[in-house]
Amino acid sequence: MAAWLKELGAPTPVTQGALTLPVRYAASWVAEKFSLDGRLTQLFIRLFFREVALYLRADDDQARLAAREEVAARIAQHRPRVVIAHSLGTIVTYEALHAHPELHVELLLTLGSPLALPHGVFDRLTPRPTGPSTPLGARPDSVARWVNIADPGDPVAIPPLLARAFTGIALDLTDSIHATYGFHHAKNYLSCAATAATLGPYLGA
Repeated sequence: MAAWLKELGAPTPVTQGALTLPVRYAASWVAEKFSLDGRLTQLFIRLFFREVALYLRADDDQARLAAREEVAARIAQHRPRVVIAHSLGTIVTYEALHAHPELHVELLLTLGSPLALPHGVFDRLTPRPTGPSTPLGARPDSVARWVNIADPGDPVAIPPLLARAFTGIALDLTDSIHATYGFHHAKNYLSCAATAATLGPYLGA
């Protein structure tokens, strides 16, 4: 959570270290920044970061593997041309496709993804980002084309553009999908113009 708040530009409380930011402070600051109801924002932080922490924590590899294998099994069963992943689902799908290079996908579309969040997510991915100077993640070999879409005001998609942290992204787009309290909703991402334009060539073919 501390890395996420830092990327958003939140000031560090004077009385507490960056690694001990309370949910109350985070919710208050995010609610003010994004003009959201404080109770809703507090619930969002508790739920979203609890899910991410449960998936990424090092001492629970079995749960992480089970989630990854479930995604891979669904792709193997249905053999879709296009895989759409949202939010935490982009992390699980990214790892599942890397773990299963036999699953060929024409298009991976990631929506509202936190994949590039430093320390909180990016540095804990499997496989680990590598590089001679600056570590970089990479498009899974089984994916022919990767497109990322993020609302620049989405507090989960931090940073909104993934291309600075990953190679092989064909398009790294921002589009305003925001509705009242809809800063991260999948349905708003799915109905935005950038998603329609990306999926258009794959529909009816």
